[in-house]
This record gives sequence, C-alpha cells and structure tokens, in this order.
Amino acid sequence: MNTELIGIAVIFLSTVLLALPLGRYLAVVYSGDRSWSDFLGPLERGLYRLGGIDARQEMTWQQHLRALLTINLLWFFWAMLVLCTQGSLPLNPDGNPSMTPDLAFNTAISFLVNCNLQHYSGETGMSYLSQTVVVMFLQFVTAATGMAACVVVFNALRERSAERLGNFYVYFVHSLTRVLLPLSLAVALVLAFQGTPMTYAGKAAVVTVQGDSVQVSRGPAAAMVAIKELGTNGGGFFGANSAHPLENPTYLTNAVENVALVLIPLAMVFALGYYLKRPKLSYMVLGVMTAGFLLLLAPTVYYEMHGNPALAHLGTNQTLGALEGKEMRFGAAASAYWGITNTVISCGSVNSMHDSHMPVSGMCELLGMMTNAFYGGVGVGFLNFFVFVVIAVFISGLMVGRTPELLGKKIEAREMKIALIVALLHPLLILAGTAMSAHLYAGHPTEYAGWLANPGFHGFSEMLYEFTSSAANNGSGFEGLGDNTPWWNLSTGVVMLLARFLPIIGPVAIAGLLARKKYIPESAGTLRLDTATFGVMVFFVIWIIAALAFFPALALGPLAEHFTLY
Repeated sequence: MNTELIGIAVIFLSTVLLALPLGRYLAVVYSGDRSWSDFLGPLERGLYRLGGIDARQEMTWQQHLRALLTINLLWFFWAMLVLCTQGSLPLNPDGNPSMTPDLAFNTAISFLVNCNLQHYSGETGMSYLSQTVVVMFLQFVTAATGMAACVVVFNALRERSAERLGNFYVYFVHSLTRVLLPLSLAVALVLAFQGTPMTYAGKAAVVTVQGDSVQVSRGPAAAMVAIKELGTNGGGFFGANSAHPLENPTYLTNAVENVALVLIPLAMVFALGYYLKRPKLSYMVLGVMTAGFLLLLAPTVYYEMHGNPALAHLGTNQTLGALEGKEMRFGAAASAYWGITNTVISCGSVNSMHDSHMPVSGMCELLGMMTNAFYGGVGVGFLNFFVFVVIAVFISGLMVGRTPELLGKKIEAREMKIALIVALLHPLLILAGTAMSAHLYAGHPTEYAGWLANPGFHGFSEMLYEFTSSAANNGSGFEGLGDNTPWWNLSTGVVMLLARFLPIIGPVAIAGLLARKKYIPESAGTLRLDTATFGVMVFFVIWIIAALAFFPALALGPLAEHFTLY
C-alpha cells in the first residue's frame, strides 16, 4: 500500500517539476522572445503564406473569436464527411463500416470541442483513416485552439490599455509546432518502445496460452495516445482507452501518460506568472487548484484502496483494494489517481472503469468536472478559472466598499454579467440534460430499457455523469449507460457545443473589454490577487457555486448509493 502511495506522489511531483520549465518556455514562445525552437520559423512562415495570413497584424478580441469559430466550423464539416463515408475510403483493413449520421454528428462535435466523448468502440467504430485525419488531427488543433484563446486573455491582463491582443493564428501555430508536436513525439516514442503499436497493418492473428486463435486489433495507436494525453483530449484508440494493454502496457507508460495529461494545464498556470511578470499570481492560482485537486483525490484513493464494505461484510479479502474494473498492473491507488487527474482536467482518458469505482470516488470525479476549474484543459482550464476570479474580485470589492479592480482594470456590470452567464451555464446544461433524460426513462421504461444497466441510484449517476462529462469537455463515462442512441448522440452533441464555445467566448470577451480600459496603478488600497487571502476567496466562490448547484443531484445519485453499502 505504501509503495502505491509513493508511486502516485512521484507522478504528481514529476509533473510539477516538468511543468515549471515548460511554463517558462511557453511564456517565451507566446511573447515572441528568442528560444531554442526558433529554427521552426521558416516552417511557420510557410504555413502563414499558405493560409494567406499576415502574422504581423494584431487582432481585436472580436477578430480572435471570428477566426477561432470559422476554422472550427470548417473542421466540423470535414469530420462529418470522413466519418459518414469511412467504410468506402482507404486505410480500412478491418472493414469497419461508416457511421450513422447521428453518431457521426456526436463524434465530430465531440472531437471538435476537445471533449472526445465516444459513443463507439475505437477499434471497431473507426477506420485508420478516420483515426488519423479526423481524430488525431482534431486532437492537435483543438488543443492549440484552447491554448491560443488563453494567450489572448494573458495579453489583456498586462499592465497597459490595448485595443489589439496579438494574432490568433500565430499563437495557434506556435502551440502546434513548438509545443504539442515535439512533446507528442517524445511521449509517442516512449509508448512505442514499451509495446504500443504504431502500424497501419490490419488485425494480427494471435494464438493465446490456452491455444485459442484470436484477431487482435492494432493500428497507429502510439501517436494518437500521445496527443490524446498531452492535448487533454481523452479519446481512446481502443474501446477500453488507457485500460487497454496496447494503449498502456506497463506501469511506466501509465506514469508517462498520467504526467502528460496534466503537464500542459499546469505549465499554463506557470506561464501566466512568467508572461505577466507576476510569479506570485501563478502561485495563488496553483495553490487554489491544487487544494481542490487534493480534496477530491484523498477520499478517492482512500475508498478505492479499502475496498467495498458490502463485500467486506461477506468476509471477502480485499487487501489490494476495490479491483473491479481495474488493471492489476496499475493497482487501486494509481487507478484512483488517474480517475481524479482526468476529471479535474478536461481529458477523459481512463485506465480503469469509472462505472466500477466506489460511490464516493464517483462523486469526487463528478465534482472535478462540475467545478471545472482545478487545472482544467489546455488553455481553457485557466479560462474557466478566470471567470471565478472575476466573480471573486467583484464580491470582494462589494465586501470592502471599493470599486472592484482586476490587475488595475475596473470590473463593471458588463463583465460581471458575462462571467455569471458562463458560470451558471455549466450547471444549467448538466442538470437540465439529466432531468430530461430521467423524465424520458421514467415515462417510457420499456422503450428506453436499454439505457441503464443499473436503474437505481447508480443509474441516475450514469446519466448525470454523461451530461457532466459532456459539459466539462471531458469525455469519460459511466459505461453502464447505453449511449449510442439518437437521444444521447444529439443531446450530448448540443451540450458539448454550447459548453465548449460559450466558456471560451465569455472570458475572451471579458478580456477584450478589460484591455480597453485605462490601467490604474496599484496602490495601498488595491485588492491584491496574488495573496493567500484572495486565493481562499476564489476557492470558496468555486465550491459554493458547485455545492449550491449540484449537491441535490449528488444526493440522489452517488451519496444515496454510498449509504446503501452500509
């Protein structure tokens, strides 16, 4: 047990130690200063010429959003075209069929919005061509989109007034060429040398120890798994995701993948401090996020390592913890750690089945997505946190009787309205979707009987988890839910669209409005954001909003299930 705890502590500390220099490097790259990666300049200039982009022309916040939304719309149509015709296209040695329109709609949106919710099984639902030119492509470009949007907000927080906030395409291309591609290459090499397949050959015939002949799916998995984790995407090449022995063969690959999925979200926090030359501000943000992360991690590790009390009552020995749905090569603690890291960020990859986790563990995983502000996805994690900072600044200003100021810029009614709409949109999408699904299931139990493998408290949790994962751009699921139906494909597709783009549009709009305002130098009476006191304020703003919005639903699902075990 102690060895397992040491293992997850080493993974976390390694992630922080790697994120520090990466954060400094990100700040250098986005500031346009000289770096070791400048040799990629000719390639980037070639891409700008090919796209007809003037990299020297800075954009207003409206132009940033127009560019972001336009390219995403084009990617959606490309994904739909390939997914609906993949059965007739090349690079399909296993003969996988084309997707139905509703499943293609859900899948295209899912990967477009960096959610990667999968209502299909990876190795049988997609061809190699789709895995490469749709899934892998979108995993790169959507991660770069989130990072570029985050840098726009960084620009707006600088100590000056500005109308223009850099060039979206420059930040987007730099995120790809100087960050995501080199890091993905390094991770993919580790995975390939550890046994993850990297081939376009079809299924391999294998004779098992028992003498059975089976067909084992393979493919260009190492490359996809690397960006799956680094881009906080989460979509598995195989249906079992990183619980599959070919996606995640050893404890070493488990550690490398787990570091990869948290690395860039952590590095973006450090990049904030270096970019604004306010390191204490990044420490405050990191402290709040880490406190929330540890509060969710501790009970999850405890319950997964101590097993199921209902089985213990029957005299079952569970010295290795609750192992249902887990892989022996990782163990209960490493699976619990992954369960929380992938839900506090918007990744959604899994190395065990969350549907089999203990009820309190499931609740903590839900809360990681419901708060949606502890580390978060690449770039967009800070955007979600930024909304809570704006709300906390406004409340703090009212408490002390001063005009609320955020780094020398006044927070006024317009910014607050946008922040509140974004903050309340998240629970609205989750709870409304869950309520409609529960109503349909209760009203037509025969017609929708295939939805839930567990129609009690856990069945409610399965539906709640599906919409929470969709709204948090996460993509993991309680897989007792039969989700490849028109209702789930279309409803979660709409939720994913709204939950991805409005929380990007809102913070970028707030940032653009703040950037235009006159900068007021800090004085003795200024509310400082880089203090522990303000960090505590932000922390409780996050938890109060989450608790008030979601506690009744959690009481009906995981909490009620937890008490039935005793």
